[in-house]
Amino acid sequence: MSAYLNARVSLFKERIWPMPALDRLARAAEQDLAPVLEEGGLPLLALGFGGKDTLSLEGRIIAHLLEETRILVRPLRDAPRQFLIYWAERFEVSNVKTLLRAKMSGERPAVVGPRLINMGAFARLDTATLVHTEDVAELFRKLEASPYADIVRHARRAFEESHDPFILEAMLDRAYYEGLVRRARQLEKTSCRQMHTLMADMIDRINLIWMMRYRFNYNLPAAQVYYLLVSNGYRLSADVLKSLVTRNSPEEMLEQLPEGLARKLDDAQGIYACFGRLERGAMDNARRILASGGDALCRAFAYLIVREHNLRSVRAVLRGRHLQLPVADIQQAIGQAEVA
Repeated sequence: MSAYLNARVSLFKERIWPMPALDRLARAAEQDLAPVLEEGGLPLLALGFGGKDTLSLEGRIIAHLLEETRILVRPLRDAPRQFLIYWAERFEVSNVKTLLRAKMSGERPAVVGPRLINMGAFARLDTATLVHTEDVAELFRKLEASPYADIVRHARRAFEESHDPFILEAMLDRAYYEGLVRRARQLEKTSCRQMHTLMADMIDRINLIWMMRYRFNYNLPAAQVYYLLVSNGYRLSADVLKSLVTRNSPEEMLEQLPEGLARKLDDAQGIYACFGRLERGAMDNARRILASGGDALCRAFAYLIVREHNLRSVRAVLRGRHLQLPVADIQQAIGQAEVA
C-alpha cells in the first residue's frame, strides 16, 4: 500500500502549477485560456470556456479535488481511508449549510439544486430528497438520520437556542473539525509526526482566526466565542484558548500566544495578515512533507492541502482576468498566495 500510494503522490505532485505556469495563464490571450488549462492538467476548468459546461468555477475545482482524492484513497483501508474520505466530506457539509440556509429563506428547490456541490463517489446525502423537504424542522430530522447526524445534532440545539443562522453554521464548522481531529489523533499514534504538524498548522490557524473574527469583527461575548472554537486543540490548548478569548484586542491576543506561534506572527498587522502568515507557514510545511520520503498517508494529505491551495491560485488568476485586472495586480495576488 505505502509504495503504491507514495508513487501515486509523487506523480500527482507534478500536477501542481509552479509560479511560471500561473504567470503564463495570467498573460495568455483569451482564446488560449482553455488550451493552457488543458495542458496544465485541468480539463474540467477548460470546459468552463466557450459555454461547454454550466458548472461554476468553484464546482470544477472541487470536482478535480474529489477525483484526485478518489484515486488516492483507492489503496487505503480502515482508519487511513476513512480519514481522507472525511477530509473530502467537508464539501458535503457545505451542502448541508446550503440546504439549511435555503430552507430558512424559503428558496425554491429548483434554485437551490444547481448550487449544491456534486460529490460524485463521495456523496452520502440524498440531496434530491432533502431539497424538497417541507420546512427547516423536517430538514433537520432527515439530516439527523443521515451519516452527518453527529455534526448536525449539536448545531441544531445551538440554533434552537439562538435562532441565529450564523451560530448554526459556526457550530457545523466546529463539529466537522472536531471530527477531523478525532480521526487524526488515531493516526498520530501509529503514523509519523508529520500528521501532527499538518493538523496543528490547520487547527491552530482556524481557532486563532475564528477567535479574532468572532470577538472583534462580530463582537460576540468571550464565553460564546470559546464555545464555537475547536476544543481539541494543538499548540492552542483549551487552557490557552480560555486565556486568549478574554483579551480585549487582537494585539493582546498575539502577545499571549505560545512562543512558536508568536514568532510566526511577529509584527503582523490585522486579522487578514495573521491568516496569510499562518497559511503560508502551513503551505511551507505541507510542501516539505510532500517532497519528503516519509509516511505515505501524510504525503497524500499534504498533497491534497497543497493542491487545493494551488488550484485556488488558478481560480484567482481566472477571476482576475474576468474582472479585467491588470496582469501586475494578478501577479501580485498570486505571488502573495504562492511564494513560500
